[in-house]
Amino acid sequence: MKASVFFYSCKTIQEVCPINDLMINEEIREREVRVVNQNGEQLGIMPTQQALELAEQQELDLVNIAPNAHPPVCKLMDYGKYRFEMSKKEREIKKNQKVMETKGIQLSATIEDHDIDVKFRQAVKFLKDGNKLKVTIRFRGRQIAHSEIGQQVMQEFAERIKDYGTVERRPMLEGRQMTMMVGPRDTKKE
Repeated sequence: MKASVFFYSCKTIQEVCPINDLMINEEIREREVRVVNQNGEQLGIMPTQQALELAEQQELDLVNIAPNAHPPVCKLMDYGKYRFEMSKKEREIKKNQKVMETKGIQLSATIEDHDIDVKFRQAVKFLKDGNKLKVTIRFRGRQIAHSEIGQQVMQEFAERIKDYGTVERRPMLEGRQMTMMVGPRDTKKE
């Protein structure tokens, strides 16, 4: 005779109720809950069924706002209106966020004055738009033996750009490349 083995799994509260979704009305499976009204006043601990009846009388939803508490805290509220307000806040936050991109400027150790002027104008445009700037010099062939020339070019470029941006990371040699990070100057503080 074979022995049968049965496996069952218990779901955690995060699996049943994802962080953004709250349990409402009949989804609440606890025996008793602590009830809070719309104004934030505590109505006390009561059986879930009684809390559901109270919510129905007031034409509101019973929303489990603290599922990890003992007993869980449920609030009487208009859930549709609450979701609308939360989505409105999220849209407002996204609208006010400023996305900062990193733009790149490529210099060389043997760059001429006119070329550096062109790169400077391009860098100023990037910084005025509020973007970060990654300035790189790629050393070719034997140029790597004279990395101090590249260091000097970077210092001169940083000196030129200081009115429009601040050097966030000093020039560093990484393999055959020297890089420097420049952030836009914060005009609000000035």
